[in-house]
Amino acid sequence: MNAKAASGAEALAEVGTIAILGVGLIGGSLGLALKAAGFAGRIIGFNRRESEADLARARGAVDASATSMQAAVETADLVILCMGPGVMPSVMAQIAPVCPGHAVISDVGSVKAGIVKAGEALFGGRFVGAHPIAGREQHGIEAALPALFADRSCVLTPSQGTEQRALRIVRALWQAVGSEVHEMDAGLHDQMLALTSHLPHLLAYVLLDLVAGHPQQQQIAALLGGGFRDFSRIASSDPVLWADISLQNRQALLEILADYRQQLDSLATALAIEDGEALQKRFSRGKMARDALFGPHPEGLKQND
Repeated sequence: MNAKAASGAEALAEVGTIAILGVGLIGGSLGLALKAAGFAGRIIGFNRRESEADLARARGAVDASATSMQAAVETADLVILCMGPGVMPSVMAQIAPVCPGHAVISDVGSVKAGIVKAGEALFGGRFVGAHPIAGREQHGIEAALPALFADRSCVLTPSQGTEQRALRIVRALWQAVGSEVHEMDAGLHDQMLALTSHLPHLLAYVLLDLVAGHPQQQQIAALLGGGFRDFSRIASSDPVLWADISLQNRQALLEILADYRQQLDSLATALAIEDGEALQKRFSRGKMARDALFGPHPEGLKQND
């Protein structure tokens, strides 16, 4: 265990019971990661489907499965909501009457502003919004991995009313599983994620839908290279979840889509007038931006990929 994870595990010592509502990819990975990090307390899970609850126990992601959300949280010191952002306010309203008065409440949602508003209205300063920047195209407890959050970022979105004890515990949780923790305003988080995560998912889904509807779809399948595979990878993600995320962050997405549409129009104009210089400048800026963020591709790219 590295020093960061050890520090987080030590700070979690005051937490005896963690309730994870929704033990799928993220919730299941969190349970597995906490066990791997040496969390000595008890993890209680809740899944609506009994088969998923059984598998979560069998995989060791939770110590026990509750038969209801209320039963899962009634003895919890820390509650983590791991479901689509659209249903989180309703879930919080259902568990609020039975949550212990000292319990810290958090979530893993990819959209933060609305969730934080609802959480603080119900739990006050005991609610801390969180978003681990980690995932896979697969979903469900079957895809959970204990190392999913290692060396990945996790964004916390506290407000002026957030209790320092609650913030410390949620920070410790994510440090314990190996994440690099950052703090950010909830609204700013949603604007930035619209650009870096939500828009790319929309584009990947639309591209694959375009290919699927092409009259020469079978011929196209024989011509797909690594570039198409890499770009379209995230279109294998759960469409129900991503429709929910898109709607919950619709205002930020609409704004970034308008900017993107303007850029596409500019690109179309350059193509129509055969302005190779404009195309080269645009592509060069994109390449420079990508290399600055991630470094040049170690092996280069095939020119026809």
